[in-house]
Amino acid sequence: MSRAYRYGAWDGGADPLAPPYDVRAAVDAIGRDVMQGRSLQEALRDLLRNGLEDERGRREGLDALRERVRRRREQLRSSGDLSGSLQQAREKLEQALTTERAALDQKAAEAAERESAGEEGAGADATEAALAHAQLDALPRRTAAAVRELADYEWTSTAAQQTYQELLDDLRQQALRAQIPGLGQVGQQGEGGEGGQQGQSMEGVKELLGDLNALLAAHERGDDTTDQFAEFMAKHGEAFPEDPKDVDELLDALAQRAAAMQRLMRSLSKEERSQLQQLMAQAMADAGLEAEVSALNQHLQDLRPGAFVRGRGRESFNGSQPLGMDDATGALAELADLDDLDDQLAMDGPGQGLDDVDVEAVERQLGTGAANQLRRLAELERELKRQGWLTGPASQLQLSPKALRRLGQTALRRVFADLESTRRGSHDERSAGAAGEATGTWREWQFGDEQPLDAVATVRRAVMRSAATRSPSSSSERRGVRLLPEDFAVAETERRSSAAVALCVDLSWSMYAEDRWAPMKQTAMALAHLVATQHPHDAFEIIGFDRTARTMSTAELAAVEPAWIQGTNLQHALALARRHVSRHPDAQPVVLVVTDGEPTAHLDDGGEAWFDWPTSPETLRRTVAEVDAMTRSRVAINTFLLGEDPGLRRFADAMARRNGGRVFAPSLDRLGEFVVSDYLRTRNGGSGGRSSSASRSRRAS
Repeated sequence: MSRAYRYGAWDGGADPLAPPYDVRAAVDAIGRDVMQGRSLQEALRDLLRNGLEDERGRREGLDALRERVRRRREQLRSSGDLSGSLQQAREKLEQALTTERAALDQKAAEAAERESAGEEGAGADATEAALAHAQLDALPRRTAAAVRELADYEWTSTAAQQTYQELLDDLRQQALRAQIPGLGQVGQQGEGGEGGQQGQSMEGVKELLGDLNALLAAHERGDDTTDQFAEFMAKHGEAFPEDPKDVDELLDALAQRAAAMQRLMRSLSKEERSQLQQLMAQAMADAGLEAEVSALNQHLQDLRPGAFVRGRGRESFNGSQPLGMDDATGALAELADLDDLDDQLAMDGPGQGLDDVDVEAVERQLGTGAANQLRRLAELERELKRQGWLTGPASQLQLSPKALRRLGQTALRRVFADLESTRRGSHDERSAGAAGEATGTWREWQFGDEQPLDAVATVRRAVMRSAATRSPSSSSERRGVRLLPEDFAVAETERRSSAAVALCVDLSWSMYAEDRWAPMKQTAMALAHLVATQHPHDAFEIIGFDRTARTMSTAELAAVEPAWIQGTNLQHALALARRHVSRHPDAQPVVLVVTDGEPTAHLDDGGEAWFDWPTSPETLRRTVAEVDAMTRSRVAINTFLLGEDPGLRRFADAMARRNGGRVFAPSLDRLGEFVVSDYLRTRNGGSGGRSSSASRSRRAS
């Protein structure tokens, strides 16, 4: 059978053909920012603002949407002149006066001819024409005042009178459409006007405003207006293109237009504002609508007071095309909408996120493509949480253990890529132990493991999982056990050696100020991942130090941000490192120090931190005492110097001679390579573990 297919324009929603975002690339981008010292919230916000590169190398984030908003705002500002209503009124007034003066001149000329012919009454007509001329010449220069004085003027020219009336009609129509866009042309043909062509009659407009004010008054009193609103929309719904669903939506639409009118008035000069307000009042009074319009504005002020403080003051439009009042207020309402949208896309407020961005406003102002782009960014943010990369509420986001493992894996891969190929074989171990026979124990399989699976443990874990998750009502005829990746277990092997590793990293402000923060973090994350995945029996501890020292998890190190704290308390860091290795007397001690400054802080006898610069003799004495304690325990301290501080160089050299450790001075891009290589060398029994007089060598690179 043949099938018929119909094709049409895409009706919105997420584009099913759009390539998905690479969530892992997003995690890497966030990780790079976190390593640089930024908070996770800042890193995520920057990712959403910048977006990820697509296959064409373009970035489509919130900043790209904000740029489109900016261009649309500039387009609106160049669309015309906000004082167009006043200009149009002036032009019509001049047209009416020119036509009237021509008619008066003709009347005077005809009176003169009749007077010369001796016709009776011709002199009176000439006098009347002269007085009318004088009245027109005496009109105020201000358009509004002139229009007001002409209200009782007896026109000689029917065409001039019609032009004057058109002036008032145009102002009234623009003012009404500025507030209720769907009114269309109003009252040009009076009560008997043809509604199909000219819109509502004036009586129809009065009825609409009366019904609207009655509805808003009932809502303000707290009455149930459900039925009244339905009746109102059935009767006058065509006047409201926004198609409000209840009184509140109707109020929002009306208040937005009223706020735009207020913004229009603020954007005019004081003189222009005064004249336009007087002209509008004259036009409304001429049609008997002044009371109803005033009542409507009062209802809006009472029910939506916040709407009238919207906007950013006076707007400057630089177009040459005069904009009528309705067009001007429409442009200003759209401009206010764009301003709100720009604020939402900036996400500068505390706790502000993509959920606070109005997708409908994006689609209304920038189109379906932009709305889909925003939806994809929101989907990326949700996937980061759903897939377990980020945990916690929006205000307290944290990198999950899964994300930390990836950051460590990425950092370690970068380190190994920098190592010489001849040395890589000894680093890229995959066995659970160094070597040896199976111990009979197992551990959970992790991505990247290459050692053999423990088949018995794997099947047992699958059976237990199936039994725990199987429904009592499930069929008993199902046979076999289904294996999942989470069931796999890796056989452990007997280790020939283990290590107690203390990595001391400098967290003082100079590390951040001199761009050493990210290499330090990446090195620590790489080493932590190496120990966790390839040497899990090693006892690993990270010790961060500035004015004081403290032990840190990889999550705490990843999240730590630079702080303006002066002091490098190496004494406290070494004390914590010594305590750590002493807890593992049978393990190979590995103490690694990454720093960029000589010791300038210590703990006094009461445990309080003491800072002094330059280094005080007491700080030096207490730090050397910790070095000597390490030496007596035959624990070598290997130091990695960052920067060119001469004082630090002298101190590190003296410490190496005293302790038997080694000193390295790697470049920032090779810090990870040096630290990881030294760890592997030391834990396997190389120089730099247990100190001795024979191993006190200094090696700088």
